Amino acid sequence: MTDLVRCWGDNDPLMQHYHDHEWGVPVHDSRALWEKLMLDGFQAGLSWRTILKKREALRQAFCGFDPEKVAQFTDQDVERLLANAEIIRSPTKIRAVINNARAYLAMQANGEDFAQWIWNQVDGKPIQHLGPVPTHSPLSEKIAKALKKRGFSFVGPVIVYAWMEATGIINTHRPDCFRRHQVS
Repeated sequence: MTDLVRCWGDNDPLMQHYHDHEWGVPVHDSRALWEKLMLDGFQAGLSWRTILKKREALRQAFCGFDPEKVAQFTDQDVERLLANAEIIRSPTKIRAVINNARAYLAMQANGEDFAQWIWNQVDGKPIQHLGPVPTHSPLSEKIAKALKKRGFSFVGPVIVYAWMEATGIINTHRPDCFRRHQVS
């Protein structure tokens, strides 16, 4: 696959694999969407490569990103996670994941399916973006505001935009990238 045109990741096998198999693939599973939003929150200020290297440890530390389990975490769990050298040890980010598990479950309790809610924001189909890729957009600002209104934290417009790219809500693969049409 070395002669394929990619948006990024050509010189790094880990990033290349992520680009070729995950990034931009539309995700319709609520729990998987929530996990990816949490990982994008962890990525703030760091490289995505760092997140990929720590993803399995983060999954283990956060019970497979099961919102029902994470919502039960206590201050003792926060202390335990802060001592875990295998993960990103930011108290703000760790507490945000716990808070966001509770917000996710509150959405469910109110009859809002997370996947259905986010895909309704784009009329059920990925936005096909061409041109320079911004760090945020009016849509990511709207979604971030709506998430915060539902009790989410650490979900600003930049994090939300990156999440929308990662989960195929918006397709920002370059026009010449071999994945663009595959994930359309």
